[in-house]
Amino acid sequence: MPLQNRVDPFGDLFASPVRGTLMGNRGGKFHGHDRTLGARRFASRQWICCVLSFKDRRRDVWGRFYTELFFLDEVTAFAAGHRPCFECRRADALAFAHAFADGRPPSRAAEMDRVLHAERLDGKAKRLHRSLLDGLPDGAMIRLGNRPAAERPFAVHGDVLLPWTPAEYGAPCARPRGAAVDVLTPPSIVGVLSRGYRVAWHPSAAR
Repeated sequence: MPLQNRVDPFGDLFASPVRGTLMGNRGGKFHGHDRTLGARRFASRQWICCVLSFKDRRRDVWGRFYTELFFLDEVTAFAAGHRPCFECRRADALAFAHAFADGRPPSRAAEMDRVLHAERLDGKAKRLHRSLLDGLPDGAMIRLGNRPAAERPFAVHGDVLLPWTPAEYGAPCARPRGAAVDVLTPPSIVGVLSRGYRVAWHPSAAR
């Protein structure tokens, strides 16, 4: 059976046979020896997203060292509150840090992690941020509907919204004007996107 290691835009973990385009972790190991989860959903404030393959390294997923997680794409990882890894995605991480700092000296990883941790969680729950949809940049993720029954995550993509699914983005729908929405992507990452960071989309976003 698939492990409970896929991440949705709310930061929740679920099981799926579809791997996605990025992996990552939350600062260490928080799964059990039987490769199941308890109550914990992170090991530290260091939530990162990584490439699937790096320097021919081989990992025993959910083995000894850390709890590997998988994302549909970087848009999803950002919505959940992860940032680029400084080891396997150094160029992206540096670009992210420069945009995060907004004209100040580039932010250090620990500083970004402290800010992002406060923005992504409200206790153990996902922290939502209210904003006008008109001002959101491409790559921001929003919630439409009321959780849990009618809730759906959508990614902002130009003049349309793309419905998120575990395997791909669905058919685009019109982006309403003047609407106030719940934003899943933490405000600091929304700022990074607004300052020109080129977020990596799943190929289905280009259809």
